[in-house]
Amino acid sequence: MASKQPAMSPSDIPVDEVLDRATGPRRAEAEELLALHREVSGAAPVVWAGRIIGFGEYEYRYESGHGGRAPLLAFAPGPTRHTIYLSNDFSERWPDLMAALGRHRASKVCLYLTRLTGIDRDALRALLERSLADTLEEWG
Repeated sequence: MASKQPAMSPSDIPVDEVLDRATGPRRAEAEELLALHREVSGAAPVVWAGRIIGFGEYEYRYESGHGGRAPLLAFAPGPTRHTIYLSNDFSERWPDLMAALGRHRASKVCLYLTRLTGIDRDALRALLERSLADTLEEWG
C-alpha cells in the first residue's frame, strides 16, 4: 500500500490555478503578493497543500517528535481575503510593524488582509523579511 502524502507538501499544481481563486481586484493583489514574496525569499513559487503558494522550504522537528516540511514564506489568495503565513507570534513580537501595517487581522501564524488597499507595503515587506530571518535562524 502506498504511503499517503502529508497534507503540507509541495505539489505540481500550477501557481496560476491558485492565483485565480482571488477574483476581481484581489487577483491583481495576489500578483503583487507573489512578486513581493518571490523578491524577499529569492525562491520560485510552488503550490503547497493545494492552495498555498510557498517560497523556499525547511524541515522542522519539535521536541514531541512531530516534524515535517514547510515553505519559508507563503501566502494563500482567496475570494474574500489573502492569508499570509508568518513565524509564530509575529504580531506580539513585532508590534511596531503591526501598528504601521494598516487594517488587518492576525492569529498565531496568519496575517489576514481583506484588501491591500491602505496596507503599508514597507511594513508588509519588513514582516516578511523578519519572518524569513526568524525561520532561518530557528530551523536553518
